[in-house]
Amino acid sequence: MTPPKEPAVPITVLTLVGSLRAGSTNRALAQAVAHHAPPGVDVVVFEGLGELPFYNDDLQEAGAPASVVALREAVLAADAVLLVTPEYNGGLPAVLGTAIDWISRPYNVGAVRGVPAAVIGTALGRSGGTRAQEIGRRALSIAGAHVLDAEFLAVPGSSKRYAELHPRDDADVERGAAAVLSALAAAAELARVPA
Repeated sequence: MTPPKEPAVPITVLTLVGSLRAGSTNRALAQAVAHHAPPGVDVVVFEGLGELPFYNDDLQEAGAPASVVALREAVLAADAVLLVTPEYNGGLPAVLGTAIDWISRPYNVGAVRGVPAAVIGTALGRSGGTRAQEIGRRALSIAGAHVLDAEFLAVPGSSKRYAELHPRDDADVERGAAAVLSALAAAAELARVPA
């Protein structure tokens, strides 16, 4: 297999982790993705999701809170966005839904509009959180992101699989991370080309 071509200009992938728990397997998965990033791709984990208030038009009209401004600025500074999500009750964690709500506003000019995006994750069940990932992809697409549907990584059985193994040492994660990040980098490079 031919290694991916290194981008001419480094690509920054902003990563939003849907679990706020310090020992989260999805946080470990995000670390693994950063570890396996191909040359020229910088993976940055956004650390302020837990500070976001739920979306509220009144807050938006009064001037977005500092935590929201920080998130929007981070998205605007990035070349691509990667959601790393567990699956809560068959759905997307509220913290990621809230983040998408904020970066999609103001309507039609939100920070995520036109930004290449992908969704990956790990979960306890056999599907690896595919339902949450599908919801995340749909929400990002409606928010205006350029969502990569073909590239994703769903790792099942997280609690047993990662009881003694860090995701960075998982060969499936290494392959999946490289594929997702390479696709995001390629999409980001295309987005840089003037129309």
